[in-house]
Amino acid sequence: MLKRPRRNRKNPAIRSLVEETRLSPADLVAPLFVIEGEQQKEIIHSLPGIERLSIDLFIEEVKALYMLGIPAIAIFPAIAPHLKDDNASLALDPDGLIPRAIRAIKRDVPKMCVISDIALDPFTSHGHDGVIVQGDVHNDQTIEILNQMAILHAHCGSDFVAPSDMMDGRVGAIRKALDTQGFSHTGILSYCAKYASSLYAPFREAVGSSLLFGDKKTYQMNPANVREAMREAHLDEEEGADILMVKPALLYLDVIRAMREQTRLPICAYHVSGEYAMVMAAEEKGFLNADRVFYESLLSIKRAGADFIISYAAKRMVPYLCS
Repeated sequence: MLKRPRRNRKNPAIRSLVEETRLSPADLVAPLFVIEGEQQKEIIHSLPGIERLSIDLFIEEVKALYMLGIPAIAIFPAIAPHLKDDNASLALDPDGLIPRAIRAIKRDVPKMCVISDIALDPFTSHGHDGVIVQGDVHNDQTIEILNQMAILHAHCGSDFVAPSDMMDGRVGAIRKALDTQGFSHTGILSYCAKYASSLYAPFREAVGSSLLFGDKKTYQMNPANVREAMREAHLDEEEGADILMVKPALLYLDVIRAMREQTRLPICAYHVSGEYAMVMAAEEKGFLNADRVFYESLLSIKRAGADFIISYAAKRMVPYLCS
């Protein structure tokens, strides 16, 4: 035979030379959960290895991640139920949990890229991502609050505000609000294709958010649709998004690939809580080696076209990637 593909696979050196996709710590973003108090650490039962941390311990974790070569964190709050209300009032408190956490990061680890979630569901008593009017999330009233929230986070030092609510027109509104207030340097990482997935349950436990009624299918996307995701991507790009996101990642690799072919903007993929929890549960049962599965999973996400990946496995992957 003249053509023998195995010649390019015969030893590690050759395999490295012809490797098409590479994964490094610089490709990863670590999602972190912050809580009130001092020296507080809470286990998240459905996310083994992930904890809610008070700001002092949270900052130590951010320092550790930065030293490992992870360049960015995505920050989410866990708010006590008695502090929540129907209109997410605490989301706009300048001395609230997330503003204080962002300021602490920029004071103590200024080179760490901070991605802050712009959504109301961690703060609403009903668990939805916006203001409820006649039983449904009101798009435009919700955007008014999101604009104020984005300005607050930008003022505290967030590098990217990340609207995850899926309201129509929110990227353009936030871009205009930021620019008007002098924050033209603050980027927008848009959850442009966020599907109404069954894989978010561990995350909702982590932030303590649960729906009192209904579901999120009137604003999050139908898992059956790809063309709709391309429309969302086009709209968000036109409205001024700097980075586009697909969420979840593994079950939507075709969406990542289709978006990669459509846009020149960077693409982020969110390797979500359920995708992490399934692997951890399988490892606990002795069915799988989690590190190997996470490596293959994250590699497939990057191979599909993602420029970087938010993953709960980010920290544990660094030693594996550097070995």
